[in-house]
Amino acid sequence: MARKVISVRTVVATGIGAAIFFVLMRFVAIPSGVPNTNLNLAAAIITIFGAIFGPIAGVLIGFIGHTLTDLTWGGVWWSWVIADALYGLLIGLFWKLFKIEDGEFGIKQAIIFNVIQILSNAVVWIGIAPTLDILIYAEPADKVFLQGVVAASLNAGVVLILGTILAAGYSRTQVKAGSLKAE
Repeated sequence: MARKVISVRTVVATGIGAAIFFVLMRFVAIPSGVPNTNLNLAAAIITIFGAIFGPIAGVLIGFIGHTLTDLTWGGVWWSWVIADALYGLLIGLFWKLFKIEDGEFGIKQAIIFNVIQILSNAVVWIGIAPTLDILIYAEPADKVFLQGVVAASLNAGVVLILGTILAAGYSRTQVKAGSLKAE
C-alpha cells in the first residue's frame, strides 16, 4: 500500500488557511508608512497553521494565499510570494516543538515558538525577500531592505501577540496525552 504524502486534514487546513490568509491580507491590511509594506494579521494565520499542520500546509498557505492576494491587486510580486511560502515552510519544520496539538503549549513552548518565528521572519523578510527583489526586479537595495526590516518587525509583532494567543487558545482545546483515566 502506498504511503500518503499529504493527509486530507492537511489539504483541508491548507484550503481554509489560504482563504483566511487571502481575506486578511487583502482586506485587513494596515499601511505602515513604508511603500508596499503593511501590517497584516495574515502573518499570524500562516504561522499558526504552519505550527499546527506542519511544513506542507505552511508553504502552500503562504504560496497560494499571497499569490491570490497579489492577483487581485493586478500582478504577482514573486519575491514576496516566495518569501511567504518559505516562512510557512520554516515555521512548519518546527511544528512538533510547539506541542500545540498535544495541548501542552505553555510558557516554554511560547518562547520557542516566538524565537523561531522572529528568526524566520528575519531570515525571510530581511534576507530572502529583498535579495529576490534585487535579483528579479532590479529594485534599489536601500528601498527593499527597508521594506524587509519593516515587514519582519511588523510580522514578528503580530505573531508575538496574536499568534501566541491563537496557539495557546487552540492548544487548550486539545486533549493532553494520558489525561484520560480508566475507572
